Amino acid sequence: MINSNNKPVEDVWRIFRIMAEFVEGFDDLDSIGPAVSLFGSARTKPDHPHYKLAEETAAAFAKAGFAVITGGGNGIMEAANKGAFEAGGKSIGLNIELPLEQKPNEFQNMSLQFRYFFCRKVMFLKYANGFVVLPGGFGTMDEFFESLVLIQTLRQAFFPVVLMGSDFWAGLLDWIKKTMLNECSYISPEDVDVFTVVDEPDEAVKIITDFKNAKGLGGLHIPKGMRKI
Repeated sequence: MINSNNKPVEDVWRIFRIMAEFVEGFDDLDSIGPAVSLFGSARTKPDHPHYKLAEETAAAFAKAGFAVITGGGNGIMEAANKGAFEAGGKSIGLNIELPLEQKPNEFQNMSLQFRYFFCRKVMFLKYANGFVVLPGGFGTMDEFFESLVLIQTLRQAFFPVVLMGSDFWAGLLDWIKKTMLNECSYISPEDVDVFTVVDEPDEAVKIITDFKNAKGLGGLHIPKGMRKI
């Protein structure tokens, strides 16, 4: 069907589907309390050390009183939901409709379904005190770099970004500092100070707990030395 402006009616109704996803997400997540969004590869197998690390990290956050938000799929997401669920915490999955890979894991005590990536990304940001990023592929890199852009451009209240697994991240971070920063000057020195690399779950929990206790949820906090633009 075509409307009077020769635009498919489907495009008009898509607006309402998008609105519905935002409304449902805001309504369901508004009361979850302190939370952390945890990212990582859907392809990580249960016998991989990264899976165990995600599980232990999520359990530590749950015991510290944080809800754990993941993308709801397999691999690292499943491990995080499992860790939070078995620790008695809030285990939240923001599931996305994908032709491949995405299948909701069984360790969610709150499960939301999204059709649009951008709606889902808003939920990851809006209700979290910080991001924990474990090893992953393109999707994980997307979440990591988008968080850096939001902080760099002050489009989002400053929040901790914690990278777990120093061996995995070492090459990328060396390239960021050597090429992006020093050789090309495409970023500023303070831009590499907005994330922290750790290897132990307790380190990640401390960083985000300290931030929550100092800043709470919401509000714009610009770290010392970060430029205003």
